[in-house]
Amino acid sequence: AVGRARVIQVIAARRGEGTSTVARELAFHAAKRGGPKGVWLVDLDLLGGTQHEVLGAGAGRYGALGPPTAASPDGSAFFTVQPPIRGADGQLASDALYLAAHRLGTARWWVTRFRREALRGRQTVHMLPAADYWQALRRFADVVIVDSPSPERSQAGLTVAPFMDQTLLVVAADEPDVQAPARLRDAIGAAGGQVSGLFFNRGVVERPGFLKALLP
Repeated sequence: AVGRARVIQVIAARRGEGTSTVARELAFHAAKRGGPKGVWLVDLDLLGGTQHEVLGAGAGRYGALGPPTAASPDGSAFFTVQPPIRGADGQLASDALYLAAHRLGTARWWVTRFRREALRGRQTVHMLPAADYWQALRRFADVVIVDSPSPERSQAGLTVAPFMDQTLLVVAADEPDVQAPARLRDAIGAAGGQVSGLFFNRGVVERPGFLKALLP
């Protein structure tokens, strides 16, 4: 709805189901609709995410990546880096400094990138069960698409689930086991999230007979 931002998480029960592709194309589709504030694609797989690299390699389709800019409107973050480090001024570095955003082409959409190269020594990253970042981003976007890793890789999706407006499950058509998606659905609900839809990925549609006769 116009004037009402939505934060939509995209997640699958297992790796390799195509979650990142679905999230990326959903963000691209929303960006082409041209809302006044724009679209954000947030890569929740901080240490292993590839959205930034894939989009950068697909400049002909998505638009060229712009220079890095701040990905937090107010200095909040959906993660914390521990132990914190001190800057040259002696102050503790803000968690938000580890997250960058890149605009794509001339459209109003951005993709985030966690600055792994900024980690020092034995620093580790932990997801925060807090709404601050998502609430802040809602004021600056029409749609926020959150690409979450599968639970077998990270619990990040379950941690942020209560702060999403909607969660979309991705299920590969060539995967016969329906128990894992069902368990993820229940886990998201138990965490306080809301599963509002399912994307049936890599499905094959059989053409009706009369169409085959017309288009062999």
